[in-house]
Amino acid sequence: MTETAALRTAPLRARAEIDLDAVRANVRTLRALAPGAALMAVVKSDGYGHGATPCARAAVQAGATWLGTATPEEALVLRASGQLPDDVRIMCWLWTPGGPWREAIEARLDVSVSGMWALDEVTAAARAAGRPARVQLKADTGLGRGGCQPGDDWTELVSAARAAEAEGLVKVTGLWSHLACADEPGHSSVDAQLDGFRAMIAHAEQQGLRPEVRHIANSPATLTRPDSHFDLVRTGIAVYGISPSPELGSPADFGLRPAMTLSASVALVKQVPGGHGVSYGHHYITAGETTLGLIPVGYADGVPRHASSAGPVLVGGKWRTVAGRVAMDQFVVDLGGDRPEPGERAVLFGPGDGGEPTAEDWAKAAGTIAYEIVTRIGTRVPRVYLNERQAG
Repeated sequence: MTETAALRTAPLRARAEIDLDAVRANVRTLRALAPGAALMAVVKSDGYGHGATPCARAAVQAGATWLGTATPEEALVLRASGQLPDDVRIMCWLWTPGGPWREAIEARLDVSVSGMWALDEVTAAARAAGRPARVQLKADTGLGRGGCQPGDDWTELVSAARAAEAEGLVKVTGLWSHLACADEPGHSSVDAQLDGFRAMIAHAEQQGLRPEVRHIANSPATLTRPDSHFDLVRTGIAVYGISPSPELGSPADFGLRPAMTLSASVALVKQVPGGHGVSYGHHYITAGETTLGLIPVGYADGVPRHASSAGPVLVGGKWRTVAGRVAMDQFVVDLGGDRPEPGERAVLFGPGDGGEPTAEDWAKAAGTIAYEIVTRIGTRVPRVYLNERQAG
């Protein structure tokens, strides 16, 4: 177990424990669901708040052969960490003009190209670097976000990429796209996007491109749509043991285990009379004499303010609810007369098997998704890594 806390000998105000054995087990489960495809573990946004490099290392230990990030800067940090095998592929896809193309080429990253401006910039960087760029062409098959439109735009991009490949400036290593509604069971757009993707692949291959991987499946499609797996599946939130959609099933339904447990030390317990206002705006008034517990985390730590008067917390073996507004650094729970000792652990969320709430419970309380709950936990909360060494 290691801690990122600055003062390692001091008790922690709060901590996010990350079980790397859970990450490994989740990757193995996902690989078993897509046995004919390679697996990419997406570690963008610092591993969805779990820590990019430790989780990337655990995922690779469990058989992931690709890693994915949004920004090139995230990918460059991963490659420079020195903690990953040299043969692990790292892909990044969120580029803007003037990005670090040459650095990405020299770091052997796979870069995504959705339009001619990006292809022009990456080929110029390849000339300067004196080595070909590893390029993946992204098709917009219906998400309406990144990606090249079908038709003339795709024809132009494929033709230019093939010419750059013939010149030795790029190697088109992948053709890929992203599903819009795979987390909505039975949504008709999934079939339509898969058909569109197959057509765009067919055109690219007719023009002579021979990609290493073709991929469109995200976490929900990996779990529920085997026909979307192609050569590679891109698993993000599922790597961390969170279901991409409660409608599809719980983590346990898919054999996944949440990796993060967020807890804090109770800072104060006090008795107050009935009619006592609690936190800003007095949106909570005690119904009678009771005890209040101060939990020293707030929205500056990533606890959503939208979960005011709703967020669940396990204190003293019982579920409590945030009393009143979540403040920047703290919130209050009504303990109903119980008097846990200051310093007792308050668990905001975890896997749930110890009776604690889950990230999904917090998502419901805040009117959001569990992705946001774990990703928003800030850097003020130390990450504590459990099971860093792989068993066996």
